[in-house]
Amino acid sequence: MKKPEKINIRNENLKSLFIGLIIIIAINLLGSNYFIRFDLTSEKRFTLTPATRNLLQELDDFVHFKVYLEGDFPAGFKRLRNQTREMLDEFRAQSSFITYEFINPTITGDMERTEENYTMLVNSGLQPTQVQVQTEDASSQQVVFPGAIASYKDKEYSLSLLQDQMGMSSENVINISTMALEYNLASTIHKLTLDSKPVVAFLEGNQELESIDMADIITRLQEFYDVGRVSLNGDLASLKGVNTLVVAQPLLEFKEQDKFVLDQFVMHGGSVLWLVDPVFASMDSLQVAPETLGLAWPLNLDDMLFRYGVRLNTNLIMDMQATPIPITTGYMGDRPQINMLPWFYFPLVMPASDHPIVKNLNAVRTEFISSIDTIEAEGVQKTILLQTSPYSRLVQSPVRISFDILEKPADENLYRQGPQPMAVLLEGTFQSVFTNRRSPVDSFPTDFQRKDDSNPTAMIVVADGDIIRNQFDNRGQPLPLGYDRFLDETFGNADFVLNAINYLNDDSGIMEARTREVRLRLLDKNRINDHKFVIKLVNVSLPVIFLFLFGFLRFFLRKRKYTRARNASQ
Repeated sequence: MKKPEKINIRNENLKSLFIGLIIIIAINLLGSNYFIRFDLTSEKRFTLTPATRNLLQELDDFVHFKVYLEGDFPAGFKRLRNQTREMLDEFRAQSSFITYEFINPTITGDMERTEENYTMLVNSGLQPTQVQVQTEDASSQQVVFPGAIASYKDKEYSLSLLQDQMGMSSENVINISTMALEYNLASTIHKLTLDSKPVVAFLEGNQELESIDMADIITRLQEFYDVGRVSLNGDLASLKGVNTLVVAQPLLEFKEQDKFVLDQFVMHGGSVLWLVDPVFASMDSLQVAPETLGLAWPLNLDDMLFRYGVRLNTNLIMDMQATPIPITTGYMGDRPQINMLPWFYFPLVMPASDHPIVKNLNAVRTEFISSIDTIEAEGVQKTILLQTSPYSRLVQSPVRISFDILEKPADENLYRQGPQPMAVLLEGTFQSVFTNRRSPVDSFPTDFQRKDDSNPTAMIVVADGDIIRNQFDNRGQPLPLGYDRFLDETFGNADFVLNAINYLNDDSGIMEARTREVRLRLLDKNRINDHKFVIKLVNVSLPVIFLFLFGFLRFFLRKRKYTRARNASQ
């Protein structure tokens, strides 16, 4: 009587096993032909933008990332490492041409090889970060290289994974760094895989900044663009083939013929980065005289920029949030006493919006800047990119500039005019400033057609030419753009200029990834410290208790099931 029952149970088990195997095989076959992933996070942090997916799916060769975030790090850097690994896994899920490895450049017990690794990484463009490692009884310094080196065919590019910002907590720095991961990795792949580089030209002929004054940013741009200098001379063919034109701090008035060339460049879809000083002032004058004047500087660009949608005001902005400069405040014997005091004419400007160009951007260092007003222009969308702090003051030109303002505390009541915009993005369809006017250029190229309404394009207007100027060291060598040699600190100038030119040239939509938001969900450190023992006890004991209860319940149910089956068979 019992044998048939056992046979039936065995057959049922074999049947269930066979059906399970068929289901597993079918799922694997479907999975090999149809790719699907489910992102259950509220902010869709693991969902790549369409532009990134298209970029990855079009790869024709391997892109290999060497990520130098391996080691025993503090929790924040471990999170950045894990998020980087997860993002690269997402990339690899879209393309089998993505490979990566995580490397620890610090070799324990071998200082010589460690120093060689550090030197190699610095020469490759990665910057180290000193991290304070705190233990229960001591603290120590640790060198971390939060970056990666990507290689594709015979090209190589280094990228920083840490988006450091002034005055921001380490938790927020790590958070914005994880938010920028997709953009940083995707833009690196985009730049490595470019077959032909867009052309970025710096205007010359109106006493613009020399190449040596912009050496750092030109070097950075040359990795991704064909960079050169161009003179207009009233020649409509001078800008042929140029994608983006940079007008960097012109000092001479523009001729009408050159304005027409610039205007028609915009009408035919060219993009422009305007870095213009409406008021001219120089620190060099203060080195030889007790004071200098800030004077309105006629460039003959007002009517054109007004037609495009902005007005550069002939004023200077003074801001209590400003870059400190070294000032001699007295003497001890025959030795000068030098202190760093905020120079209100050098505002530290901050992002005014969440636009991809300035999202998560560090403070930008400026010198003698003016305010910008936006003007109604049909078909043109305007976005304020950078602005001063709420503690700003507008001073109309001519402006008397002297170090006397540093001799006594500033009157805060004078600095209550609120944030002042100084960088604006204009995009859309522009109207020519020469509409219904005779052309100042007599001869046109054979294939040229004059236009009064532009193709869709964009331009960025910044009321400061010094924003792109790099400083020099004691040997006269150019320093990285944004680096202040007196403060030994790097500001966001280079990132702003690179982002601006990338945006003006971006036709792949990768900039969309910069708008990604990842919410920071931090634990309450005070509560953790107060209930440390209870938390450890719960985390250790609860899984064991649940496992014991599950095993006991399963044993009880199986025993009851087979007891009933035995009784029924009898």
